[in-house]
Amino acid sequence: MAKNNAKGETTGKQACDRKAVAVDPEIKTANLARLRRIEGQVRGIHKMVEEDRYCADVLGQIGAIQEALRCVGRELIRNHVRHCATQAIHAGGDQAETMYDELVELFHKNSK
Repeated sequence: MAKNNAKGETTGKQACDRKAVAVDPEIKTANLARLRRIEGQVRGIHKMVEEDRYCADVLGQIGAIQEALRCVGRELIRNHVRHCATQAIHAGGDQAETMYDELVELFHKNSK
């Protein structure tokens, strides 16, 4: 059974078991490609730190990774709203209310 923490977020095993209602294949492909590039960038930063590279150069690369992650996040939110949220809102009742709260939290966390 799902357990919620003080913020109403799902915790524990169920949070890991949930699946998207649908995933647009183009978004998934693009996100996976972005994530592979991000992995490479992180490895590059690791090497830069090992080699005592200039701090401003390392920070510039960190900023690039942060922006790439924001791009992935925007596409995930787009997919979530298009599929998961739409289905829950159309279902109405408690399911819709829970989704409204979830969306507000997602937008808040991803707007920083």
